[in-house]
Amino acid sequence: MPVEIHPTACVEPGAELDEGVRIGPFCHVGPHAVLGRGTQLRSHAVVTGHTRLGENCQLHPHAVIGGPPQVIGFQETDESRLEIGNDCTFREFTTVHTGVPKSGGLTRVGNNCFVMVGAHIAHDNHIGNSVVMANNVALAGHITVGDNVWFGGQAAVHQFTRIGRNAFIGGGAILVEDVIPFGSVVGNHAKLSGLNMVGLKRRGFDKAQLQEVRSAYKAVFTGEGLFKDRLAAAAVTFRDKPLAMEMIDFIRAGGDRPICKPG
Repeated sequence: MPVEIHPTACVEPGAELDEGVRIGPFCHVGPHAVLGRGTQLRSHAVVTGHTRLGENCQLHPHAVIGGPPQVIGFQETDESRLEIGNDCTFREFTTVHTGVPKSGGLTRVGNNCFVMVGAHIAHDNHIGNSVVMANNVALAGHITVGDNVWFGGQAAVHQFTRIGRNAFIGGGAILVEDVIPFGSVVGNHAKLSGLNMVGLKRRGFDKAQLQEVRSAYKAVFTGEGLFKDRLAAAAVTFRDKPLAMEMIDFIRAGGDRPICKPG
């Protein structure tokens, strides 16, 4: 399949365009950009910086992918990079920034992600597969997001936050603490409102798996005694249950970082 470049687009020398790439009117592709097979830039989209886009990605008008980090005094460098997987969609006015070298230098977005109007992914974020971000979601730097996480519109997430896979972040949530896998959080500041049961059922979790997650949640977040003691007891009770231990291990891996708990 041939590459198509509109006459009004600017593709700088050095850019790499795979088969079937389509560049629309008034787009700009920088000299260090790599665009995978079948990727399409609609009008006025920008790919800049040391950015690699996978196959069959879609950039809608005024999406800007690969801009430098919003860090005061930052000097652009080849070590500041962005990698995006296959089949990702970035709607109008979305922004994704490259990484800061002293923190590893890499921002990464997985496959099949859908990023809606005005959403922002800051430097050094590591975003999993099949993540959905609704309009105007804002992710600060150094955030880790697991697979299949959904963000409601206008949610904002503090830097260095961890969000486990299959979690749901409610619209307008202001998130300053880590979110367990399978959790659902809402509010300002966000609190854990339970489990993302709707999302888990949609993704094919069976009744036994759902019961395992429910039981672990209750053991960790409800009942008598201190949270750390309930967590330690749950680690023993559920040591042979992989989904329960995913939740428990996620909490323990955070060390002293605060975990989002029920209000």
